[in-house]
Amino acid sequence: MKKIVILLVSVFFVTACGNKGGVGSGGSKKGFEAQPENMIPVPRGSFEMGSNDEDVVWAMNAPLRRRTVDAFWMDQTEVTNLAYRQFVGWTTDSIARRILSKGDDAFIIEEEDDEEDVDEDEVPLNYKPRIAMSPKQKGYDDHYPALKEAEFFYSRQDALGQKRVIDPRNIYYKYRWYDLQKAALSKWDPETKRYTGTTTDAEGNTVEIEGRNTFIVEENVAIYPDTLVWIRDFHLSFNDPMAVSYFWHPGYDYYPVVGVSWKQATAFCDWRSRHAKEKRYRNQYPPLSYRLPTEVEFEYASRGGLEGNLYPWGSMYNSNQSGCFLANFKPQRGDYSLDGFTRTAPVAQYEPNEFGLYDMAGNVSEWVSDAYDENAYEATHDLVPVYHYNAKTKDKPSKKRKVVRGGSWKDFAYFLQCGARNYEGQDSTRSYIGFRTVRDIINYN
Repeated sequence: MKKIVILLVSVFFVTACGNKGGVGSGGSKKGFEAQPENMIPVPRGSFEMGSNDEDVVWAMNAPLRRRTVDAFWMDQTEVTNLAYRQFVGWTTDSIARRILSKGDDAFIIEEEDDEEDVDEDEVPLNYKPRIAMSPKQKGYDDHYPALKEAEFFYSRQDALGQKRVIDPRNIYYKYRWYDLQKAALSKWDPETKRYTGTTTDAEGNTVEIEGRNTFIVEENVAIYPDTLVWIRDFHLSFNDPMAVSYFWHPGYDYYPVVGVSWKQATAFCDWRSRHAKEKRYRNQYPPLSYRLPTEVEFEYASRGGLEGNLYPWGSMYNSNQSGCFLANFKPQRGDYSLDGFTRTAPVAQYEPNEFGLYDMAGNVSEWVSDAYDENAYEATHDLVPVYHYNAKTKDKPSKKRKVVRGGSWKDFAYFLQCGARNYEGQDSTRSYIGFRTVRDIINYN
């Protein structure tokens, strides 16, 4: 009899754990969500976040803490030069069209109909400018005068004798986003039918909340990568060819983009959210927005479901049994070429981790969305933790620090560890920092 009772309890326990409806729930039809281009699903779970090794840099900023993470999509590799060039090309073309539309209505940009059913896979980032910006393109002679008058090109003095070279300092991406943190601090007044409370503006001044528009933040970001980082980061190293060719030469198409600030990476996420065409079906919601991963998401994804591992590949060593290094970093006493590359490497040159993600350690460090604070692990929640801070113009540099993760081609092995943390200013650009994007998942098991 005892055996029967135990068996019944066990069956009930398993059934309860697998229940998807719950009391009073009629259930709902699982919504369709196509797999985004070049992204991998990372399942929900919990793990010990923090350093699993001796704190050799004495940073004391990554104590072990148990954290729980929701499921999300993540780019399988870092964002490449080719992908980021589509962003630059789209924005350049958009600005040119806006200039030309002042004299010709044919160039007025019309908004796309979001309600239109599209039954196609997400279009790869293969955008080609529609405006003739090269003498070899049809219609160039008609477009050039108006663009020149608007100072869209370098002046002859700045172009080193070349004519008609686009000035990248004019390429700005404008977008708006909703500050939910500010909104959470306000209260709705039913009498005036307005939000009330106080908040801070971009300059750090205290201001009264005056309606919903107070929560809308407008950004205007110069998005062209800083190609001179190769020289600025290493003054006594010959990196002139990298500064000239790395971002634009087709030979570097599938190398990770660098020289991009945290703000530029965030702008790319907004652009991809708004302009990537995805599979949509009637009566289905559009896909959720792309964004930078949170710090906890990056570390969780880096570990690949393995508990307590030093590196994404699970081993406590940075080379395999054959002596081949498992990532692109600065091995041994600084022989950069031992891992197969002297600087960055094309993405996906090394084996992926258990989740199928490439280069979660080495190649380039990566921006995450969190602001950096030494005590963030002590202050944040254990459920889907994040430490966001929208820095103001007047803030001290310490308030503008953002977390970077993963280690890079110029770092020694310690910074490749899953639990290692570092930071840079949100406007900083480096030859060893790139990024990848994530997107939330609904109804993923």
